[in-house]
Amino acid sequence: MRGVIFKGDRVLEIQEFADPEPGPDEVVLEMKASGMCGSDLHFYRAPAGQALAAFGMTGDDAGFIGGHEPCGVVAAIGSAVDPRAVKVGDRMMVHHYDGCGFCDLCRTGWPQMCERGNVIYGATAHGGHADYLKVPARTLVLLPDELSFAAGAAISCGTGTAYGALTRLDVNARDTLAVFGQGPVGQAAVQLAAAMGAEVVAVDIAAERVARAKDFGAAHAIDSTSADPVEAIRELTGGKGVTKALDCSGAPPARAAAVKSAAKWGTVAFVGEGSTVTLDVSPDLIRKQLTVVGSYTFSPVGQADCARFIARHGVQADLVFTDRWRLDDAVAAYAAFDKQTGGKAVIEF
Repeated sequence: MRGVIFKGDRVLEIQEFADPEPGPDEVVLEMKASGMCGSDLHFYRAPAGQALAAFGMTGDDAGFIGGHEPCGVVAAIGSAVDPRAVKVGDRMMVHHYDGCGFCDLCRTGWPQMCERGNVIYGATAHGGHADYLKVPARTLVLLPDELSFAAGAAISCGTGTAYGALTRLDVNARDTLAVFGQGPVGQAAVQLAAAMGAEVVAVDIAAERVARAKDFGAAHAIDSTSADPVEAIRELTGGKGVTKALDCSGAPPARAAAVKSAAKWGTVAFVGEGSTVTLDVSPDLIRKQLTVVGSYTFSPVGQADCARFIARHGVQADLVFTDRWRLDDAVAAYAAFDKQTGGKAVIEF
């Protein structure tokens, strides 16, 4: 089979590997879609072997097939896999983390927070930028028939991450929600929150992303290069601010603006990775009685719930994709993705 290896310094190679055979508790997926995530650019851009350090993690990331948003069809199952749970031909997403399986965090569905260390498919183990992917059967999440494989790839990271944050915020139809950052995660957050009934304000620094925000369901869109987003949000909300705010950018100014735009007794979630934020604690937090939460991806149960929500509410999850590639075009695909001028990209098989 073919697989994409990030060599570092914006170099990747498509290499040949032996077709995988499942162990007793494993399955082999024939890949149908493998999303390209902004996180993958760390592996693409970083010097060889240093991408994990950019995430504040330790370990060796050399020689592994990239792609942590896998979706495909079960091609083979191991001898100990319960056929009532997984069958050849099933359409499946992958929860791209695995842990020890025994600590409290793993047993409650959060292997990415495993107390003994975890595996990340596409980072510390082979991922989905390949013809086939071998994973433990417990990492599989059923893809509803109504959804495309590309949608399943999006749910396997960015869209699922947006849903997880909205769940932490408990967004509903009574809310006004500001979403800072209109990359793929922010766009998905706008879509999902609008489907939940919230009045959504989208904020970004890129004019083309601001222009697209209403296509995703935003009631209002703010270009923060030409308007102060905090003042604009206060004007939209009669001076009160939004009941909920979500930062998907990871940028310090956007994080601070998310906090400052929130109303008294409001809730703010940070989901964008990296960097810092500086706040004036008394006026920004204490005297507003504000709740601030960090939201880190999702559990397998949350991933399945996200997929069912999208199918049930007819959310057009594929709308986040502006570029679709084939595996043989991976070199050109990442060169284009590296420019960060489009939306989300996906490799399809």
